Amino acid sequence: MSFPLEITDISLWLAVTAIILLITSEVLTSALASKIQLNKTLLRILAVGCGFGFMITVLMRFAGLN
Repeated sequence: MSFPLEITDISLWLAVTAIILLITSEVLTSALASKIQLNKTLLRILAVGCGFGFMITVLMRFAGLN
């Protein structure tokens, strides 16, 4: 049984997720969204984690481990 997603699919998903999380954390820090109570630090940590995951998948493709 093969895995339905390839490294390129996972890489794209991680990159898009990181961008969405970073944009969300920046929008929430604006003065307009002061009524929304979310942990902005956690969003940024998750975005950086997704970014690291993206870099790992890029390195895997570069090394030929896909």
